[in-house]
Amino acid sequence: MANHAIPHHPGLIGTGPGQAVRRDGDASGERAGSGAATPAAGARVRRSHPGGHAGWLIAPATLWLFVFLLVPLASIFVFSFFTSTGHGMAPEPTIKNYVDYFEVEGFFDPEARKFLKPSVFLSTLGTTFRFALTVMALCLLVGYPIAYFLALQVQAFKWQLALFLLCMVPFWTSYLIRAVAWLPMLGRRGLLNRALVELGIVEKPVSFLLYSEFGYTMALVQLYVVLCVGPIFFSLAKIDRQILEAARDMGASAFQIFREIIVPLSLPGVAIGMIFIFVMLMGEFASAVVVYGGKISTVGTVILNYYTFANYPFAAVNALMLMVAMMIGVIVILRVVDIRKQL
Repeated sequence: MANHAIPHHPGLIGTGPGQAVRRDGDASGERAGSGAATPAAGARVRRSHPGGHAGWLIAPATLWLFVFLLVPLASIFVFSFFTSTGHGMAPEPTIKNYVDYFEVEGFFDPEARKFLKPSVFLSTLGTTFRFALTVMALCLLVGYPIAYFLALQVQAFKWQLALFLLCMVPFWTSYLIRAVAWLPMLGRRGLLNRALVELGIVEKPVSFLLYSEFGYTMALVQLYVVLCVGPIFFSLAKIDRQILEAARDMGASAFQIFREIIVPLSLPGVAIGMIFIFVMLMGEFASAVVVYGGKISTVGTVILNYYTFANYPFAAVNALMLMVAMMIGVIVILRVVDIRKQL
C-alpha cells in the first residue's frame, strides 16, 4: 500500500521553531535520498522566520520615557540639593532641605515637648497615607459590586457595554468641575441638607457635610471609584462561566463560589485598580482645597505651597519623599497580589 506524504502547511502566523527543525530535517533527508532539494529551498525555509530588530520597536517609548520621565525625575533630585534664595534657587549644594524635612527640635530629648514626635512634613505624609487607604477601601466596597453586577449579572454584551460607559460618564467632564459640583450638594443650603430638613431627619442644616473630612472623603470616592470599576470588571468578565456552572453542579453554595473562585480570579483587577487609586490619591491637592476648604494639608498641597512661594528645592524634597512613599505602596500591593501569576 503506497504511503502518501502529508503536505505541511506553515499556518497563518508562520512556522514555529520546532516545525522549522522538522522541515530542515525532512529537507536534509530528501537531499540524502533523492538529491532533489536545492540550497534555495533551505534558504526559503530560513527566510520564513520573522526578522527585524526589536530595538527599533521599543525606541520611541524608551525615548519618550527618558525625556519626559527620567530627565524630570533626575532634575528634581538635583534641585533638592540646591539652596533656596527666597525668589528662586542657587546651584549651591546643601543637605539643609532634607534636614528641615526630617529634623524636629527636641526629637531625642525626653524633656522636650516634641520628644519622639515626627516632623510636620512626615505627619502630613502619614495623613495623606491615611486618607489614601480610607478612600481605597471605600472605592473597593462601592466599585466591586458595580463591576460584579456588570460582568456576571448582566448577560447581554450590549447592555454590559452601555452600563460600563455610563459608569465612565463622570470622566468625560473636567476633574475640577466634578470637585466643585460637591459644593451645591453638601453646603448648608445644599440639596442634601435641604432633603434632610424636609424629611424631618434634622431640625436645621448640618455643617459637617462640607469643608470636613466626611465631605472630602466622599468627594474623593466619587472622583476615583471608576478607576477600580474598570480593571475589576475586565477581570471578572474573563472568568469562564463553565467553571461557575461546574461548581454549582458539585453542590457549592453561592458564597463558596464567590470566595473560592470569583475573588481569587478577580484579584489582578483589584490590585490594578488599587494601584491606580493610590497613585492618584497620593498626589491629590485640588479636592483638599475645593471641598475641604484648605483646612487640611496633604503632600500635594505642601508641594503646591512651597512652589508658590518659589522655594523650589524644598518642594523638590517633598516631591521625592512622595515618590518614595508611592513606590513603597505600589510594591506592597504587588507583594500582596502577584499580578504576573494571576493573569
